[in-house]
Amino acid sequence: MSLASFDSLALFDFDGTLVDTAPWFFRTINTVAERHRFRAVTSEEGEILRDLPPRMILRRLGIPVWKLPAIAADMRRRVLADDAAMPLFPWVPDLLARLSAGGCRIGIVSSNSETAIRGKLGPALAHVHRISAGASLFGKPAHLRRVLKGTGLPAARTTVIGDEIRDIEAARKIGARSVAVTWGLGGQRGLAGAGPDLLIHRAEDLVEALLTRA
Repeated sequence: MSLASFDSLALFDFDGTLVDTAPWFFRTINTVAERHRFRAVTSEEGEILRDLPPRMILRRLGIPVWKLPAIAADMRRRVLADDAAMPLFPWVPDLLARLSAGGCRIGIVSSNSETAIRGKLGPALAHVHRISAGASLFGKPAHLRRVLKGTGLPAARTTVIGDEIRDIEAARKIGARSVAVTWGLGGQRGLAGAGPDLLIHRAEDLVEALLTRA
């Protein structure tokens, strides 16, 4: 299918959205906290944090912004080392194939490494047109804009799909539609409160949501 055949763009977050990262994240966060000297998270507080925006989470855990690059790099190393603990959701290859066949160009914008993303997607990479990896906690809008520029498709024809409040905020900053999914890191209440254009609870509803626009 040529570029001219695509009439919309779907930009997916990766961890928590296409890959089942949440269980591993909550098992690992306190090890990272000990290494980087921020406050550990109890299981009860973990549920509270899922509904909060990023800056509030940083304040509650006592993480200064200057520590974020080192923490992110550490997390990326841990992801590569423990790859098997974070499986690709089984429906992802079929989803990407159906979206591509339906005229939707696909990109991935993630804080994860490109090596991890490519390794996890395997043959499903055939349906992914652009990857922008290594986004910082607050750096997704710049990565989204870079992908938009590379595809030539406008923000008005673009949907950002993610599992965290920051994905909704990033979509809003670039003028794109946001779809929030509730099976990842973000809690349903917090995601709904952030005001996405659409809140999705079942993966099987994504194809219709992304190929049908108001």
